[in-house]
Amino acid sequence: MSITGSEARTQHELSATREPAEGPPATAGRGTFASLRIRNYRLFFSGQIVSNTGTWMQRIAQDWLVFELSGYNPVALGVAVALQFTPTLLLSLWAGVLADRVDKRKLLIAIQTGNFVVAGVLGALDVTGLVQLWHVYALAFGLGALSAMEVPTRQSFVAEMVGPRQVPNAVALNSSVFNMARIVGPAVAGFAIVLVGTGWLFVANAVSTLAVIAGLALMRPEELFSAPVVARAKGQLREGLRYVRGHRELLTVLVLVFFVSTFGITFFTSLAIVAANVFDTRADGYGLLSTMLAVGTFTGALAAARRGSRRAPSVRVLLLSAFALGAIETVAAFMPSYVAFAVALVPLGFATITFLNTANALVQTSVAQRMRGRVMGLYVLVLIGGNPIGGPMTGWLAGTLGGRSPFYIGGLAAVAAAVGCALVLRRARRAPLPPEVKLG
Repeated sequence: MSITGSEARTQHELSATREPAEGPPATAGRGTFASLRIRNYRLFFSGQIVSNTGTWMQRIAQDWLVFELSGYNPVALGVAVALQFTPTLLLSLWAGVLADRVDKRKLLIAIQTGNFVVAGVLGALDVTGLVQLWHVYALAFGLGALSAMEVPTRQSFVAEMVGPRQVPNAVALNSSVFNMARIVGPAVAGFAIVLVGTGWLFVANAVSTLAVIAGLALMRPEELFSAPVVARAKGQLREGLRYVRGHRELLTVLVLVFFVSTFGITFFTSLAIVAANVFDTRADGYGLLSTMLAVGTFTGALAAARRGSRRAPSVRVLLLSAFALGAIETVAAFMPSYVAFAVALVPLGFATITFLNTANALVQTSVAQRMRGRVMGLYVLVLIGGNPIGGPMTGWLAGTLGGRSPFYIGGLAAVAAAVGCALVLRRARRAPLPPEVKLG
């Protein structure tokens, strides 16, 4: 599993096409919160604190609403997940092309406005008692379409806010906010659902998107490390795919992300199934499990932020964290009690966020600036695009083999993917480097 002796060559291949950033000089400095010295990023960061809390409240509420409307059917929950993530298969690559062509900040404002509308409509239907299962399915698909456009744009916009030297730290801080919200959001949602129902949580999420829109609107465009806008031309999507294919280490990282995220990181869906069908708890029990997982991810994100301010992202860390994720997930599946299972979610969350942060930073810091949107579109596709497979698979496994099965099967799949990619990388390093791909 361990890769030794060629780490420098790996980093050379992954950084072979880096280009100097345009814009003002990057703010120097180390420390866990180094990126927050940059005003534009502080505005973005502040909006994300509010918005991500609302997003996690909506995710918990949506899962529970589907569960209630379907008579606690795990397959229905899998269908909702598939509908929400299917647009990623259709749109994320084109979203990456669009992100390279337009002003990313303005595009993000438009997308967040759409999120406000979708969350508000679902909240209104639920609060008035008119909501039906097909409404949730349709709006989940709409939210998925917006997310397919937003994620690659936001991911590639990070480098424009902070500059190339602060990307690993900023990526980790983004995850810290995301996972702090994952602690607060599910904890609040679990109890709020019992007290006031799911509808007001959707309304709260709609309001929270206004914080992101405000932060984006208040930014100073002249202080961004703006990538050059790519003129519209034929073949730009194929150009991005050729770019990735021509860099085998980058391609292997993307393959690993696909298999681990599709088959290993399914517990965000299966937690509701385990809470209700294995341990017979209500929404508050589900919220507590989500919170325990988030404690691990939040801790891991802070560790990644500190690591990102000191050293470049490492392929070794990526492989080891993928292996650890799978091993811990497999062990967690066989925990005999609710408390033991909840405790096991903490190290699982730590390994998961270490893997995701490392993969994100590794891709962002190794890609040419003019290609960042397209490569991040492909990254989002492999990260999220497998959910239409993983979501129904999780529901089917839980219904056929029991609520624990998505954990041990997904864990073993992640271990196999980590070992397989490690062997591929070891073999690749022994072969001559391919000629640089010319993308004229």
